[in-house]
Amino acid sequence: MKNYKTLSISLLGILFLLGSCAPSTDITATWNNPDVEDDALGNILVTAMVDDVSARQNLEDELARELMERGISVTKSINLFPPSMRNEKMQDKEALLNAIEENNFDGVITVALIDKETDTRYIPGNYAYSPVNTYGYYGNFWGYYNNWYPQVYNTGYYDVDKEYFLETNLYNAESEKLVWSAQSQTVNPETLENLTEDYSEKIVRYMENESLVGKASTTP
Repeated sequence: MKNYKTLSISLLGILFLLGSCAPSTDITATWNNPDVEDDALGNILVTAMVDDVSARQNLEDELARELMERGISVTKSINLFPPSMRNEKMQDKEALLNAIEENNFDGVITVALIDKETDTRYIPGNYAYSPVNTYGYYGNFWGYYNNWYPQVYNTGYYDVDKEYFLETNLYNAESEKLVWSAQSQTVNPETLENLTEDYSEKIVRYMENESLVGKASTTP
């Protein structure tokens, strides 16, 4: 009996250690635009607004995978605007909006890393999250993109054993209006892949449950 109890305690300790290594993502605040029709969007451009190419690739890959598993048509901005042409095209309003129109996207998802300690846009969970009322440029896609893109975090922002706050916006591509916004917190990701996988699974599942995204239409 003593050996059995010792073995049980050891197994529990191992399980605890394994669990403590896994990242934990929580959606801490959300906002829905009451002035935008809530039709599910099914042909989406995913844009990770981080300057680290590896992080951008990982975020867009995982978001695309989660969305495509739900029958949603997805294009990653890193394929539309590879790193080699990013400076010329991604900060050019006409080029970016033309690409959205030419590909018939009905939605755009933006993801940006925010910092609880240094960025006042992080909203603690006990406060009302209302990005459009607080920051007017959130209201349309180009306004947000143009204000945020020059501030993306440079290489080296990723580290182990810390908290990451990601801001996710869903825009209607035709009107450019903000449909939905969320802030999420991921604690202690062991790797960059852990961070992107856990975040993407939680955020896409939430959007699906709220009928913000849906299967792409099969009609031309």
